[in-house]
Amino acid sequence: MNAPSTDILIHCHDAARTYGEGENAVVAVHGATCRVRAGDRIAIMGPSGSGKSTLLHLMAGLERPTSGEVGWPGFGRPATARDVGVVFQSPSLIPALDVAENAALPLVLAGTGEAEARRRALSALDAVGVADLADKLPEELSGGQAQRVAVARVLALGPRVILADEPTGQLDRATGRHVVDVLLDTARELGAALVVTTHDPTVGERLTERWPMHEGRLAAASVPDPAPPAHTPARQGDKQ
Repeated sequence: MNAPSTDILIHCHDAARTYGEGENAVVAVHGATCRVRAGDRIAIMGPSGSGKSTLLHLMAGLERPTSGEVGWPGFGRPATARDVGVVFQSPSLIPALDVAENAALPLVLAGTGEAEARRRALSALDAVGVADLADKLPEELSGGQAQRVAVARVLALGPRVILADEPTGQLDRATGRHVVDVLLDTARELGAALVVTTHDPTVGERLTERWPMHEGRLAAASVPDPAPPAHTPARQGDKQ
């Protein structure tokens, strides 16, 4: 089946996310309108608590908006992990699995045979420079090595969008710079769009577009056409 022709891969239209109700309600994201196109290199920038991670989760479909819409017109359907890969703020590796098994796990869960999943995982680990760690357990890795394994896990899936949540936040400057190099190289290798959340200006400068975010408000972004996306979006009131 041919892929949809639109180059808009993710479309947020006045998307908001609130946690709790009444006096205890906390608005994490206020009515964000933005779009991610094929080939984009975007940094969502702001301090801790500004709503960057929540917006990224909305883009990935991991959370649904309380109001407004999030859609994936470039896929013509709700996005899956094969479409939108997420590098989480912490590597989230499973302690009981070795590095190769961790990198292969999303493929196995998506229905890929174990042998093919391992082959693609080892290829991805080699691409990010940690193939020699394939048999190691997560507890034997440094922070930078674990983060590269997390990137390899996404690379193995081959998504069209990579969303990375504060990928350098817990790393020293040199290791953080290398992780950004790996993300940029991975996006180029896959022909994927890349969106990174960060509070670090030196990371933001590495990407083409910078979207400031403060107190849950997206201050500047690529504004989409006024019409909502022509596909099945995640809407207010949809079940989790």
